[in-house]
Amino acid sequence: MVSPSVRLFTESRAFESAWRAALLDVGIDAELATPESLTDALRADVTAIIDASWSGFDEDELLAAAGFARALGALPVIVLDGSVAFAAISELLEELTGGLVARGTGDITRVVAALSRRCDATRARRFEYLTVAPRGVELLAILGDGRATLVRRPLSASDDGSEVLGITLADDAESATVELHSGAMIRVHAPSTPASSDVAVHAEGNGTALETLSLDGVHLGARLRALRVAAGLTQAELARRTGIHRPNIARVEAGRHTPSLETLSRLASAMGVPTTRVLEGNQLGGASSVDSVVDSASRTVASRSDSALTSPGGTSPGSVPARPRIGTK
Repeated sequence: MVSPSVRLFTESRAFESAWRAALLDVGIDAELATPESLTDALRADVTAIIDASWSGFDEDELLAAAGFARALGALPVIVLDGSVAFAAISELLEELTGGLVARGTGDITRVVAALSRRCDATRARRFEYLTVAPRGVELLAILGDGRATLVRRPLSASDDGSEVLGITLADDAESATVELHSGAMIRVHAPSTPASSDVAVHAEGNGTALETLSLDGVHLGARLRALRVAAGLTQAELARRTGIHRPNIARVEAGRHTPSLETLSRLASAMGVPTTRVLEGNQLGGASSVDSVVDSASRTVASRSDSALTSPGGTSPGSVPARPRIGTK
């Protein structure tokens, strides 16, 4: 759990007392600031709990405060007093705050719980929910930070397209094991960084060795830059050939972002080298394991959950169950 920088922008002692107590209950301390100091006290890593009942706020001023906080990268929380009407901007406030608008003391617990959850920097690395998607040809994964993705099959070289018998989450919810009718056991791992949508795939079936793909972003970026320079390409030219924005290529080469394998494939193709050459020295396994999982790894997902998911019986071999049922660990 990450302890955030939370500031209460209010002049009301009752407001401060109620919110400070609720925040302390979940282990979050808060600083007090006046609404007048908001523009100077805000920065990107601050959660700003703004008392809309302050006399200096009308609709324009409140909207400007919330918008300014969001533009800086801060997280605004708007607390509306029941006696103050901001009906004309209420929907926009909901959008700006991601739903963190409290309407009276009854909402304090809900908003604080949401803040506590968002302060968990590891939530994006855990499965919240993983199941067979309604279309039956992919998995549906919901991440702990609310992102959702469809994971297309085959999940790995061991996935023969047979029926999904069960999906079981690990105790830490950072990985899940997918059991197929064929006997293959395919392990799906969450991304290693919250900002990444990439997922490492581990597959084993019928007693075969575990196949692993894990990327080192810094080493990978240096490798990509060396290959680009060797090919005589500028970042601008590589961007033109791939359709990837040049700043994004710069971030990858600097090791600040680990791209998906699909993106790596596009970059490698534009430089005239195989994807496996880009990955040389980046994987935990040998080069042969990269060849076997490079196509499948970009199609797997990451998220969080606290339950084991299994499919209902009665489906015929080779078919994918439309809906697994939720069980418990």
